[in-house]
Amino acid sequence: MKTNRSHCPLTNALDIFGDKWSLIIIRDLFLGKKTFTEFMRSNEKIASNILTNRLEFLINHGLLEVTKLLNDNKTKIYYLTNKGIDMYPIMYEMMCWSNRNLDKEFGPIGQQLLTDMEGVTPDQFIGEKQSSYLKIREHILSA
Repeated sequence: MKTNRSHCPLTNALDIFGDKWSLIIIRDLFLGKKTFTEFMRSNEKIASNILTNRLEFLINHGLLEVTKLLNDNKTKIYYLTNKGIDMYPIMYEMMCWSNRNLDKEFGPIGQQLLTDMEGVTPDQFIGEKQSSYLKIREHILSA
């Protein structure tokens, strides 16, 4: 792993999450995607070489791990580590900021997330998303 360029905590975090692709991959994992092909189908149209690079980068930084299916030794299944799951509160705040400050129409997934946020505290919403992902990960690892 490369040495961080600064002793600032924000700069150190941005060295990992400062590009949009890392956060989109983590978002997609929370949405249930787990294979290279599923990531390639995201609306953002990530190039395959960039996806390969970012997956490897996130694995090397301990946010993702990879396994293979028992009955399909070719297909890699990516999943978030606890360190990766710990990103959700940051992503939640970024979504809230976007909703408050950007005059944009969000797609169906974004609209559903914003609707689901209504009437619950941030801690409840974040806790539910993290808990749901832990169940997904448990299923992946038990398969």
